[in-house]
Amino acid sequence: MHRLTTCAAAAALTLLTAASAVAAPAKTSASAPVATQATSPQPPAPPPIVHGPTIPGICVYRDDQAIRTSLVGKSFLSRMQQLRAQVTAELQAEQTALQSDISAFQAKRSTLTPDQLSAQGQPLQQRAQAFDAKAGLRQRELEATAQEQLAQIHQRIDGILRIIYQQRGCSILLNGDQSVIVDKPDMDISAAAVQQLDKVMPSITFDRKILPAQAQQ
Repeated sequence: MHRLTTCAAAAALTLLTAASAVAAPAKTSASAPVATQATSPQPPAPPPIVHGPTIPGICVYRDDQAIRTSLVGKSFLSRMQQLRAQVTAELQAEQTALQSDISAFQAKRSTLTPDQLSAQGQPLQQRAQAFDAKAGLRQRELEATAQEQLAQIHQRIDGILRIIYQQRGCSILLNGDQSVIVDKPDMDISAAAVQQLDKVMPSITFDRKILPAQAQQ
């Protein structure tokens, strides 16, 4: 069970990244002609899948579903989005100030002597390097934060899966996120795991993990 939930942490981190992305609206042209031709009819929906008999002893668990639908998973994703927004605001403010100073330097560089170019350009280069290092550090801090909190959630899930595994008489538990394409619903224990997880761990609170200074090297 530990191996399954550990492997699922990577999928949950991918899920977190997707949840933090902001979709940009598609650009449209004001001069584009308006389509007058009717759209082609959509093909009919495929018929529902008819499953074969339930295979005794085989169970499936989907960690992606558990993180997306459980109360603690939603709490985790929401808090990580807040932390990412805080980091973005912090870095954007510094980047804007740095870019403004670089633009001012570029505008006057043709009037500067070599000594002045070095005296004024070198500090800007050092600031740019420091900013890059800080941005990298913040990203590593967010990743470490997510991994640490997911480890706590998966520790609870692991115990729940052990109980359900025995209650359902499972002989093998498959990772539905990686090794299963379609399965019969009554072989999937994800919903049952979420139901129990909501009872024992409905939320999670945390702040961004601060990495030690040597992590900036």
